[in-house]
Amino acid sequence: MTDISQQRKALIERILSGAGTASQGERQAAFENIGRTEPLKTIIQKVARQPTAVADRDVAAALACGLTEDQIFEIVICAAVGQSTRQYDSARVALESAISKE
Repeated sequence: MTDISQQRKALIERILSGAGTASQGERQAAFENIGRTEPLKTIIQKVARQPTAVADRDVAAALACGLTEDQIFEIVICAAVGQSTRQYDSARVALESAISKE
């Protein structure tokens, strides 16, 4: 495994299983962008697809459901890292495919 692969794996392990205020299940679901209910579903999908669209009202809705700012922050980080991981993995597959065709 390359150094960057080890670092990516360590990052993912830490955000999903390390100490935090959001549950591991909430963090995993945000990372995978699955199985969330409103209002977290909206925030996670916005972070994954259009991060500039996340608005104060999205955070306020999550706060109103009883989540803390720390929990929301952790969930947003997991959603962002999950999406970037999927994009990175897709790019690597495309690159490897292009190289193998040469």
